[in-house]
Amino acid sequence: MLKKHPSFPSKYIAAREVDVWLPPGYEQDKSVRYPVLYMHDGQNLFDPATSYGGVDWGIDETMTRLMSEGKIRPAIVVGIWNSPKRFQEFMPQKAVPSGKAEDVKNLLNPVTGPILSDLYLKFLVEEVKSFVDKTYRTKPGQPDTFVMGSSMGGLISAYAISEYPKVFGGAGCVSTHWPAGEGIVIDYLKNRLPNPNNHKLYFDFGTATLDSTYEPYQKKMDAVLLQAGFTPGKNWLTRKFEGAEHSEKAWRLRVEIPLIFLLGTKATRP
Repeated sequence: MLKKHPSFPSKYIAAREVDVWLPPGYEQDKSVRYPVLYMHDGQNLFDPATSYGGVDWGIDETMTRLMSEGKIRPAIVVGIWNSPKRFQEFMPQKAVPSGKAEDVKNLLNPVTGPILSDLYLKFLVEEVKSFVDKTYRTKPGQPDTFVMGSSMGGLISAYAISEYPKVFGGAGCVSTHWPAGEGIVIDYLKNRLPNPNNHKLYFDFGTATLDSTYEPYQKKMDAVLLQAGFTPGKNWLTRKFEGAEHSEKAWRLRVEIPLIFLLGTKATRP
């Protein structure tokens, strides 16, 4: 069941649609509370008609299947639509000393204006999460709260769990666009990653189209994770997908992997 909240207001950033997907059985048993996964680029998650390129992530179908197979815990998924200022809202602000988008090197399409990601995260944590926890039957604590996105959405997910480690227990960073700023976000995160004892981090990348540039950056990030005390297969997972391109179509094919890593049952957890 998909609940739509159009023009969700914010005192921090421009209003946008927020979609809330409720798992099968939500309406039947009113005593059950659920973990929540917050995902960026919400228009690409559930409906091909609104998704970039006409292919959505198929989050609802994949979640339903994985739950029926006993591979993940039943969970709520919140899709936050992006805005025309997507880059400014997703580029980790504290990694850019000037705070200006025009100072971020190695962009395919140059952007100007102030970076707004700290405000976007305030919107996510203080406004969206607060509303979701009040309106739906959630498990609001850190162990049951996750964030995930792709490309620039991968960057803001890694930034979110580092900025708000008491809010998010895990982050899924799919095809993370590390080349923005020539890896400056990796340098920023070096000494700011959350505690590996109670956080999980997932990263992946393909080898085609834009993803073909990601591997050297991801290897550098993997070294940072090791130094920070993360253990592969336990609280951190990095996956390489040969031939996979930078698209919703590719992410749809593998999204079950981060979903199981973040929301897995005892039987499926590493």
